[in-house]
Amino acid sequence: MTTTSPLPRRSVLRAMTVAAALGGAAPVSVPGAAALVAEPGREPHPQPHPGTGTETRTETYTLTVRHLGRDGRVPRHYRTTVTGISGPGAGRSEQPHDASGTVSVRLPGGRYLLESSLWTDRVEDGTDWIVQPRLDLDRDTTVTVDARTTLPVDVTPPDGPAAFLNSGMFIEVAHGGATRMASIVKATPTLRTAHLGPEAEAGSVKQWYDSYWRTRTGGYALGRTFSGTRVLTGLTHHYAAAELAALELRALARPDRGGAVAGAAGIDLSPTLGPDAGPSVGASWTMPVPGTATLFVTPQRGAWDLAWTAPGAPGARPNSYFVDGIAVRAGTTVTHTFDSPVVGPALTGRTGVQRDGDTLTADLPLLADGDGHVPTAPSFDTAWAGLYRDGALLHARSGGLDRATFAVPPGPASYRLAATVARRGATGATTRVGVSWTFRSATTAGPAPVPVSVVRFSPGLGPDGTAPAGSPLRVPVTVQGAAAGGRVRSLAVSMSADGGRSWTVLPVHEGAVTVPNPVAGTAVSLRAELTDTDGNTLDQTLVDAYRTG
Repeated sequence: MTTTSPLPRRSVLRAMTVAAALGGAAPVSVPGAAALVAEPGREPHPQPHPGTGTETRTETYTLTVRHLGRDGRVPRHYRTTVTGISGPGAGRSEQPHDASGTVSVRLPGGRYLLESSLWTDRVEDGTDWIVQPRLDLDRDTTVTVDARTTLPVDVTPPDGPAAFLNSGMFIEVAHGGATRMASIVKATPTLRTAHLGPEAEAGSVKQWYDSYWRTRTGGYALGRTFSGTRVLTGLTHHYAAAELAALELRALARPDRGGAVAGAAGIDLSPTLGPDAGPSVGASWTMPVPGTATLFVTPQRGAWDLAWTAPGAPGARPNSYFVDGIAVRAGTTVTHTFDSPVVGPALTGRTGVQRDGDTLTADLPLLADGDGHVPTAPSFDTAWAGLYRDGALLHARSGGLDRATFAVPPGPASYRLAATVARRGATGATTRVGVSWTFRSATTAGPAPVPVSVVRFSPGLGPDGTAPAGSPLRVPVTVQGAAAGGRVRSLAVSMSADGGRSWTVLPVHEGAVTVPNPVAGTAVSLRAELTDTDGNTLDQTLVDAYRTG
């Protein structure tokens, strides 16, 4: 399979689950799999246009391909693809086939990429994948694809009982300013590979190999990259634990309509993992709620992307989080906890609000979880937002502020942006978020940020998402947005143990407050009132931010 069309990274993550369901001995061409390219902006080489009668006649040559299985005879099954990289045949792709094992095709001269898969009807025999990255067609040429030249791909994790899920090998060949790719995806660990033909130019052949494994407590994602003049003829690497980094995934209470699913039978989450850079096919695992899974990954593959999916409320679509570019280092552990308190607004990697001319656009997720992960389909019962200009309501809308646009009159004015999201009580989950920002804004010549801030609370909670009852709890307080980086004029934090009917001020000391936790089973609410150095304000209330246990 060859391609040069990149896909957005989130499309990559959504496509990864395809590989886990593959089966059989034959090589699999996953739709879009070879297009999972992280580098943006690479365009497909233009396809040759039909002749107009005025072009110089293009010379064509006969390419003959002979196929031999591991026994030296005609293979039971094979699939060969020849794709033009540069020259008159650039962009042209052919899959010649004949039951005799010898096939010929007439092609324009130029540089081609040839890749061939050979397999039998026996799953245990696996697949032989032979790639010729440099095929210069300038005369009639015969190529012999011989499975006896292959060597096994033998890559294993340190955990012997680990179950193989799937693997993907990708090859990119560059020549004459164009690139072409070939790929193979396997659901069995029975791949053999070989280089065919002369060496290509230095650095013109790039190769990626990823394999995924499942264990009782998580799994492995083992990836490597290569660059040079040849395609790999076999690959052997038996990983030691010291070579790997740990990605610990924790699932706590997930708020849903009617309550939390913590401890509910039959509720599973689906984390999907794949490399952040380069083409790849990833894999998915399942884990219960609540629960913990540890995925061991190879730092040599670079950063990793994670998609976390949980079933939605009855009748609602699934809820997902995307965490891109997780940096890892051998011997260390990176932990991500999902759906944990304290749920509230977050501005990580976001402008928050910006003005372009006389349009205000808000990107202010109100229900990010305790680690700051922003859900694609947060569960709530009611949501409302309003924009006031000089004290008068200008716009009101149902829904949150993660994708809200407001047209405003030209000229300077004082604005207040307010929003409320409410949901039914769920153990360990915020039941109401109320936020109000004030700022001044005027017509802009282009996109410009509007100064808004949020406050994040990060208490250390137990595995069930609760805090010890009757004990003081240190809660770190972090400012995000316009007031971050020492631009806070004043910050007041309060707590409530009666659902927000009464409040107690808590002194902020060295970036944290100390909450005197009430008796077991009590919900603690938190409020922040902030003014930045330019006079912009925030009033943020989180009802039932966390519970005591």
